[in-house]
Amino acid sequence: MAVLVAYDGSDPAQKAVKRAVRAVRECGDEEIVLLRVIEAADGMLEAGFDIVQDRLREAQAEKRSELSDDIRTLLEAEDIEFRIETVAGKPSREIVAFAEEHDVSEIVVGSHGREGVSRVLLGNVAENVVRRAPTTVIVVR
Repeated sequence: MAVLVAYDGSDPAQKAVKRAVRAVRECGDEEIVLLRVIEAADGMLEAGFDIVQDRLREAQAEKRSELSDDIRTLLEAEDIEFRIETVAGKPSREIVAFAEEHDVSEIVVGSHGREGVSRVLLGNVAENVVRRAPTTVIVVR
């Protein structure tokens, strides 16, 4: 089984990776999957599927270089298998869909801790994942 981490390179996402490393050590999971979601507006999808596919190919080529040195060092030092996956769509929906389609023991997401109006206006990926996920979700702040 794998631990799925929603990874966008932000500080909360990096904290989520560190928490996932602990989960792998404690539970004996096989790997960490860092899921990067390219947010695609509805209009972008209507503009053409080829554009989205091209962007995904570019993102896949860049993905390994986007890991911070700290995260790369941590994963290599712990000798933990990891892979980076990239998908396009609405982040919360894609995270949940990935977990449903793959052998995932838990999901770890970072949270920016927004509250009030900013949470309502910007949405809350972590909250939506918690509500819809088919497995345990750990939210890291």
